[in-house]
Amino acid sequence: MSLVEAMDLESDKSGGRRSGSLGWTSSAGSSLRRRSLSLSGAAPPQIDDDVESETVSQAGDIGDRALHSQRYSDSGSLRFSVDNVIENGVVVPIQEDALLHQHGFWSRDPTVSNIVSPIPPLPSDIISPLSADPIVYSADKNQVGSFLMGWWGVVFKEDISSVSDHLAIGLTTGYLGSLTTFSGWNQKMLDLSVDGQWVSCVLGFLIGLFLVAYSIIFGVETAKGFRWLLQRLNTSSRSCVPGFSSDWRVDSFKRHLAVLVVLVLLLGLLWGVSGTLEKRDFESGGSGAQLWLACMVGPLGVWIRWFLARFNGRGLGGAGVLKWVPFGTLIANVAAACVMAALSTLKKAVNTKTCDTVATGIQFGLLGCLSTVSTFIAEFNAMRQSKHPWRAYAYATITIVVSFGLGTLIYSVPVWTKGYN
Repeated sequence: MSLVEAMDLESDKSGGRRSGSLGWTSSAGSSLRRRSLSLSGAAPPQIDDDVESETVSQAGDIGDRALHSQRYSDSGSLRFSVDNVIENGVVVPIQEDALLHQHGFWSRDPTVSNIVSPIPPLPSDIISPLSADPIVYSADKNQVGSFLMGWWGVVFKEDISSVSDHLAIGLTTGYLGSLTTFSGWNQKMLDLSVDGQWVSCVLGFLIGLFLVAYSIIFGVETAKGFRWLLQRLNTSSRSCVPGFSSDWRVDSFKRHLAVLVVLVLLLGLLWGVSGTLEKRDFESGGSGAQLWLACMVGPLGVWIRWFLARFNGRGLGGAGVLKWVPFGTLIANVAAACVMAALSTLKKAVNTKTCDTVATGIQFGLLGCLSTVSTFIAEFNAMRQSKHPWRAYAYATITIVVSFGLGTLIYSVPVWTKGYN
């Protein structure tokens, strides 16, 4: 009797309850059974596709699951190579994280993977008049965020995590995810369409996608080159940044508590200063009031996106249909684009200083941090390198078409019919 048959028989006897002492969730157990097929013979192609679908879908972010899964970080023997399946028809055990490194990202979780992400805009990028070159809108910020994702979210993520997993999440999901913005990008294209510049609108999406896609590739390649240089200088491969040691790792309750207290104090200071300055500048309006309001609501956007990321790699329904689609990131980007369009419509309809200040602050802060290009392009890049590269373009098309289509109904149609300026 094979290992899989024995596990299924045990599951039937226990009425579908978990067996053993690992205490895995049902989804994790399902993932384990798929990987265990390699122990009893050749793995069916469909099983391999399911494993790869989960992997690429979770390439950008998995939210709080990244922290909950650390207790299984030593289960390296449960990792298997998809590439070995392709070449030999049989899955064989490999070193921990090898599968993830083959796709350009790293994770400590045997069933999920952590990786990359792109950027949020300045207030002027959301609400100012179109620049002389609207096709590239504010692509420079998204490019920078995507480039840095290649460094911090792919090549050096393991080294950063060796100090603190929370630091790695903060730099990628937090900083880079907030530095880049999909909703601002989408709103720029809606502004172009409202003015009848449809060719520029289409080119804006195509050129923007091209730029951020190659920014993350360039980031990964330059980071690999820098790592090689450090190794040539006799730097440890596990601690590629000189001076890093186990003494810096936040791996105890006291150290976690100390870091948590410091960060909470910094957040409280940020909110306190922003609230004071917002109160001072609110009546006069302008970019200052918008900026301080954005600083107050920005963290909420990050937390919502981080929560939604837990749905990446889960698929739809109990059967987990379409696991290759990162629904968490997709929901965050589409929702932010729709609310961004609604607030833009509201500003044109109300047209008061107070409304403009509040709406723009929410757009810049909450929605700019809720949507992300870096995570989106990390997932796109992982899909493009998988066995099914067409999924990358399907995912990008779904994200752009749905966001732009709903934005047209929410923003463009009212502007055309009501004659808003």
